[in-house]
Amino acid sequence: MALGRTHEYEVAVHWTGNRGTGTSGYRDYGRDHDVETAGRPGLAGSADPAFRGDRTRWNPELLLVAALAECHMLSYLHHCAVAGVVVTAYTGGALGTMRQEGDGGHFTEVVLRPRVTVASPGMVETAVRLHENAHRDCFIASSVNFPVRHEPDVRSEAA
Repeated sequence: MALGRTHEYEVAVHWTGNRGTGTSGYRDYGRDHDVETAGRPGLAGSADPAFRGDRTRWNPELLLVAALAECHMLSYLHHCAVAGVVVTAYTGGALGTMRQEGDGGHFTEVVLRPRVTVASPGMVETAVRLHENAHRDCFIASSVNFPVRHEPDVRSEAA
């Protein structure tokens, strides 16, 4: 990738939670909203249920954890392809921890738990090591101000 290249990511957020009186009171409006970008399906968003949101919709905290998990996976698959490690399956759990203090809060860490299957036993050791490279090169992980750890489980199809 060329140095100094700039990429832009544009989204629109549309609040749909006006219950007729706008934000006339803290309990008087919904937190529902839609997140959209050109050419893609929209995301139904809300606040975390702890903040009066709809538990059936995506919230910003879940989206942040999902972005970290996706970024790691995509970076990891790239590194495996370059290194000749054949990944045949990848699923990844992720857990983000946020600490609320008064009216504010912040994430204290995200732990990624990828479960990877590779084509042969001889690839396992390299496949485990490549998680470090993926972490280093993940654009999202390098953009946050809290630790992002990973606890990979790598196995071969033959195991």
